[in-house]
Amino acid sequence: MATLAITVNGHPLWLCAERAAFDPVSRSLFVADAHFGKGATFRAHGIPVPGGTTADNLRRLDALIARHAPTHIYFLGDLLHAREAHAAQTQAALAQWRCRHAQLPITLVIGNHDRHAGPPPAALAVELADEPLRVGPWALCHHPQEVDGAYALAGHDHPVYALRSRVDSVRLPCFRFEPKLGVLPAFGSFTGGAAVDRAQAEQLIYVVAEDRVLPVRP
Repeated sequence: MATLAITVNGHPLWLCAERAAFDPVSRSLFVADAHFGKGATFRAHGIPVPGGTTADNLRRLDALIARHAPTHIYFLGDLLHAREAHAAQTQAALAQWRCRHAQLPITLVIGNHDRHAGPPPAALAVELADEPLRVGPWALCHHPQEVDGAYALAGHDHPVYALRSRVDSVRLPCFRFEPKLGVLPAFGSFTGGAAVDRAQAEQLIYVVAEDRVLPVRP
């Protein structure tokens, strides 16, 4: 999977095709909107969606850890989707993954879904924090917002960008950067998206196209 190195507000940030961002200075990995257990939540309510999304999310996390060797993972909200995400099968998969990375600190900036889902099980050893959480030059948030004295990184919006031709179109997850705020794509495999308009002033967009991160030209 490819990584695109950019500079944000004077600081390096690597955009990862797994739909996450990495700070090479602090060696921090930023992940927004994993929504673990969303498929299980739908199935619990009688909606027959396919399984396997948790395994895919964890596989991509493993790939990011193997490639970048982060010293800390920060989830920018919505780690778990709902109370049904505490189902035994979902939690067992998360616990097995956590055992493989037991020494890696993990912090969750609490998002709206986290408040409904309840805190992660203690066995996952996830530290909880309110937004904004200051980490170096960044203000880590779930809800997009500007923070005085820092560049904000957030999630929540699940930004996607539509590429169109005369006969077809495709919606791709994207990173969106404004002068004081960057919004990461949803990391979760089973999430919707909010369309981003490239006509907005002073906005940079990078789409995730399979295993590449590509800038969208104005």
